[in-house]
Amino acid sequence: MEVILQKDVHNLGVIGQVINVSAGYARNYLIPKKLAIEATPKNLALMKKQEALIKAAQEKAKKEYADMALRMEKISFTFSRKAGENDRLFGSVTNADIAEALKSEGFEIDKKKIMLDEPIKSLGIFKVPVKLHPEITAQLKVWVVKDEPATKKEHQPQQEAGEESGSSPSSGDSVVE
Repeated sequence: MEVILQKDVHNLGVIGQVINVSAGYARNYLIPKKLAIEATPKNLALMKKQEALIKAAQEKAKKEYADMALRMEKISFTFSRKAGENDRLFGSVTNADIAEALKSEGFEIDKKKIMLDEPIKSLGIFKVPVKLHPEITAQLKVWVVKDEPATKKEHQPQQEAGEESGSSPSSGDSVVE
């Protein structure tokens, strides 16, 4: 079934594009969510009339996304996580975490546009692609560091208490100085 996209749909196409999809996908998903309309002769004629407006809107959006990509690439994000041996994280840094960090910097980005193959589970510096537009991808710089400041604060009172009572920290505690 041929449909005309009313909005950009990830991995499918951009607004105004006529595409061929299965009838069930069109009837049950694209059309009810107002992502597409059926490609009837009447709708195709309407799209031809609106084509200039659509192209202008696409160019404007592309320019805005390019500007946004430049601003995003100037920022680096640091995530502080607890890590165990061999610098493996307890937990991970996910695309939802990165989307939340972007939101705190004023960027409204859907977590689905952050192209992490799998969550980050080790310490280090990572380049994370963010697909803003089918033709524009920003590269975010993400630092994942060991959660040391919180560790120091947690262990300092234990160390002071240990010095006062004459005992040493238990073998399970690591004192960071």
